[in-house]
Amino acid sequence: MDFNELEEMDGVRWSWLTWPSSRLEATRCIVPFGCMYTPLKHLSANRLPAPLPYDPVQCKSCTSVLNPYCRVDLRSRIWFCPFCYHRNPLPPNYADISESNLPAELIPDFTTVEYTLHRQPAPPPIFFFVLDVCTREDELQTAKDYIIKALSLLPKDAVVGLITFGQNIHVHVIGYTECAKCYVLRGEKEYTPDQIKNLLMLAGGPPRGAPLNSASPPGPNPATVGAARFLQPVSEGEFLMTSVLEDLETDPWPVPENERPKRALCTALSVAVGILESTSAGTGARIQLLVGGPGTVDPGKIVALELGDAVRSHSDIEKDNAPFHTAALKAFDDIAARAVNAGHAVDVWACSLDQVGTYEMKSCVDRTGGVFVVSESFDHPMFKETFEKFFSTDESNQLPMAFQASFEIIASREVKVAGVIGPVASLNKESPSVSTEMEIGIGGTTAWRMCTLDPHTTLAAYFEVVNPHQNPIRDDQYRYIQFITRYTHATGQHRMRVTTTAGRWTSGDNIPEIAAGFDQDAAAVLMARMAVYKTENEDSFDILRWVDRMLIRLCAKFAEYQKDTPETFALSPNFSLYPQFMFNLRRSQFLQVFNSSPDETAYFRSYLNRENVNNCLLMIQPTLMSYSLSGAPEPVLLDVTSIKPDRILLLDTFFYIIVFNGETISSWRKAGYHEDGKHNNLKLLLQAPKDDAAAVLDERFPYARYIECDQNGSQARFLLAKLNPSVNHHSAAAEYGGSDFIFTDDVSLGVFMEHLKKLAVSSQ
Repeated sequence: MDFNELEEMDGVRWSWLTWPSSRLEATRCIVPFGCMYTPLKHLSANRLPAPLPYDPVQCKSCTSVLNPYCRVDLRSRIWFCPFCYHRNPLPPNYADISESNLPAELIPDFTTVEYTLHRQPAPPPIFFFVLDVCTREDELQTAKDYIIKALSLLPKDAVVGLITFGQNIHVHVIGYTECAKCYVLRGEKEYTPDQIKNLLMLAGGPPRGAPLNSASPPGPNPATVGAARFLQPVSEGEFLMTSVLEDLETDPWPVPENERPKRALCTALSVAVGILESTSAGTGARIQLLVGGPGTVDPGKIVALELGDAVRSHSDIEKDNAPFHTAALKAFDDIAARAVNAGHAVDVWACSLDQVGTYEMKSCVDRTGGVFVVSESFDHPMFKETFEKFFSTDESNQLPMAFQASFEIIASREVKVAGVIGPVASLNKESPSVSTEMEIGIGGTTAWRMCTLDPHTTLAAYFEVVNPHQNPIRDDQYRYIQFITRYTHATGQHRMRVTTTAGRWTSGDNIPEIAAGFDQDAAAVLMARMAVYKTENEDSFDILRWVDRMLIRLCAKFAEYQKDTPETFALSPNFSLYPQFMFNLRRSQFLQVFNSSPDETAYFRSYLNRENVNNCLLMIQPTLMSYSLSGAPEPVLLDVTSIKPDRILLLDTFFYIIVFNGETISSWRKAGYHEDGKHNNLKLLLQAPKDDAAAVLDERFPYARYIECDQNGSQARFLLAKLNPSVNHHSAAAEYGGSDFIFTDDVSLGVFMEHLKKLAVSSQ
């Protein structure tokens, strides 16, 4: 069964396709019943029709939307809801339907449809740039150049604004043409939303999005009052904003040699959120925070001014030795709550060799659906390429993103919604479908807010089977789950995408049928998201033990073996890769934070919680390609034995792309053999992995860090850290054909599998 093909139908991948019909049997399947759903996934025309120009027909009882699984009585013009079995009349505009003239939402192939809702178009989206000026001049110049470039890429009706911050906050007026003008707020002061509104006089002015050149009654220029002073369409404010940026200089306040600059990062973000929530709540907006160093001013400081005081590490946080961490976390959590209530997203572009505090800011990004980009500097390709791609428009000159979205799940009576893990915030919607005994991720509701999303945003939804064991469900009965996503399109249209899925029930003792529908890729990602979500409140050692227990129980349930005989242990193809996914998850940067800073950990986990199955699996278990003179490129095992002197390896971890030259290959390159026309094949060999890496980098968002290294070189550690240590310093490397070996005491996949087999077949 090709699960990738099933995903192309509706953008859904289930951990289990066939579910046991009782709560008791469902708990024995170990891996949760859930799915990875991409609400705005691009689907082919034969699976998704053009947006329907009318409002959806909804059940009066459970609010589900008319779909192909509904039973329709054409004679009496009544349809029966498959979720609550309520009878609903068809509206008058369906009077002409017949067996040969069905509306799109009743055609069996269109289990996903999209509606264009009849509502007043939304104003154009806002992009509010918040720029750190406590950086070097060359760094600041690059950041300014790319903001100016973003202005040229944005649609002309998009609205923009600018705040710069250092020791103080400067809110720039771009609706005043006479001279440069800005409002200055103190960086060390905490402002309430009402104070921001009053200090910046945001109460007056025309509605946000109203044309400023339209006829207006006598009085002050609309562009010089209210929010219009700070937020202007690109077509009208681009010149003034560009002029402000070109004249912008680094923060003028002197910085002692032994201190960091005073950087009021948290206050600047709070002011930006305050302006938007006071003037544009309920309309699409994204705050672009470009920061080049850590916050050093309360509220939200993460490190002291003295350079001798290092930025907190994971160890400091665990040992409660990070004096500013708790207060900063609370300050940014409060800002995140305000942004979510207004429906606005926060995107963080952190460009610094040191940490900037993205670990404390993670709620601002993760809860609002924003993006993280962590780079060494504004000059690094990771920032430049990602920033440019973020603001690029599609073939219709529209931004490939949606705003002010909500996500709702409606399920059959035998199923309850346990929760969702992804870039969402709860809308606290009470429903009979809410699970009261199981909560995974953000639960206790059947509806969630997404301030923004794009065609790649993927949510993990988890369910609980609640049908009692003594009330079996017939095998010919189906379960139904419907996903409803309401959002504002980049054009301002209000749309609703509805995906309805159906799945079979079976008896709990029908193990072969249940096992045949197991998608090990989706299951691994669902488990990974659960494990990462647990890191918020649980110790990492306890999480690793939980991952191990779940794996042992799954293998004991679905493997074939004889009791207490590990040699007889065998997994079917549907389960064969799952143990190594869990092995690599245990070793990954998501659960093992030893070699990562808190900022890097927040960055890695953020993308695991928003990307699709294939990308998440790439983060958990990277791919490794081999290039040699003896044949075409081929995939090889993610193992240290894959390192050979006459090979080039290409490792893709999603966050890193690594080209690794074997010892012989690197010596040939250093000798310049590839520049000799007689060795053109060597030149082609050296170029092939670079071309493949460039193709991957061109499509990847965010832009991955590209590394070229040689065997035994210092940067080879990036590759070695991801390989299975089947040969370590305790082994004889010569036995493995001259492969490299790894200095580690970590167990290898082989040892891991041996222990797994023993524990799975144990009769205890």
